[in-house]
Amino acid sequence: MTIVNVILSGGVGSRLWPLSRKARPKQYLPIFEGETLFQKTVNRNRKFCDTVLVVGNSGNYQLSRKDIQESGLEDFLEIIEACPRNTAAAIAFAALSCEKEDILFVTPSDHLIESNEKYASAIQRGIQLAREGNVVTFGLKPSKPETGFGYIESDGENVLAFHEKPSLEKAKEFLSQGNFFWNSGMFCFQAGVFLDELERLEPQVFEASKIAFENATEGKLDYDLSMKIPSISVDYAVMEKTKKIKVVPSEFEWSDMGSFESIYEYFETKGYPKDDCGNMVIGTDVHTEFTGLSNTLLIQTKDAILVLQKEHAQDVKKVYERLEKEKPELV
Repeated sequence: MTIVNVILSGGVGSRLWPLSRKARPKQYLPIFEGETLFQKTVNRNRKFCDTVLVVGNSGNYQLSRKDIQESGLEDFLEIIEACPRNTAAAIAFAALSCEKEDILFVTPSDHLIESNEKYASAIQRGIQLAREGNVVTFGLKPSKPETGFGYIESDGENVLAFHEKPSLEKAKEFLSQGNFFWNSGMFCFQAGVFLDELERLEPQVFEASKIAFENATEGKLDYDLSMKIPSISVDYAVMEKTKKIKVVPSEFEWSDMGSFESIYEYFETKGYPKDDCGNMVIGTDVHTEFTGLSNTLLIQTKDAILVLQKEHAQDVKKVYERLEKEKPELV
């Protein structure tokens, strides 16, 4: 039985434009103490896993290869998606490339996690539950009433319900109840158990993924066959429907680094400079002054400048989506 760290690396990080682009998504930005989030993911999970399997896409697999080689890891597997078909298919490809009894520890490539005893304890418990035939998700103890994450309601390790991203009032209620956890997007299960559940719950996704996988050439998937796979998240496809679900309530430090608010908070902890009103400049050494503004970020790249208040960090995605139509060369 092999423990495989399946690293999902297909996202584009639209909320971190203009730093994050299609040609270099956020997981490959070397702004985290000189490392990328992708490298941190590989290095963090080495001690728990026997091998690494990267599920990336045709636009970024060379960045993955470069990051892995710089991390000193010689031996790894990869699957290159022709087009994004969401996480259910991505994990199916990984499971199909492993032995049925192999344990897959599935992690996004763009999360920042404090790798400590709390993390090790959670992962080891997840692997144990997976060995017993469970489909395991990891729930993070919330530190604030966050509206940007889904929640898992639990009774110990038993999942009572999954909840969509809540309103602020609902998030405060979840926080006060104490048995609601942020859905981390990390999972653990045997390859065969996952495939059996996917086939039973979403047969179209299973069949189309299997056909695409079986017709791959040197790990690269065919575009036309991939487009026949329904695009559906693993949460909707399996996690929210399976009777084999378990959650590991966890307390390690975690951030999905999904917005400039997360970047701001991370840089703050590292002593990155900001002015007396909490304004911060990223990406340029040009002297910058802010007047009448507070908690504002100015982000500069060679071809774009973004100015935003950090409380509006989620709105950057709308800017990205508009530019995708109006000025695609900028994304």
